[in-house]
Amino acid sequence: MTVLEQVQEVLVWCTVINYVVLIVWFAVFIGAHDWLYQLHHRWFRLSPEHFDAVHYAGMAVYKIGILIFNLVPMVACFLIS
Repeated sequence: MTVLEQVQEVLVWCTVINYVVLIVWFAVFIGAHDWLYQLHHRWFRLSPEHFDAVHYAGMAVYKIGILIFNLVPMVACFLIS
């Protein structure tokens, strides 16, 4: 196995793991929204609208990070191999 193939495999697994984390985050946010809000409200005194906005923005930034740091390098590695 060449170094390029190892890098490709690492990037594939990083992408898969990061998308699983994102999907679990979204599922918990949707499925346990009220519980999650009550948990965070004790610490941060956020309105429900701010709470939703923070999580939506966090998921968006996380997804962009996955694209920039995992998916694009993986595609580039596959293109040059």
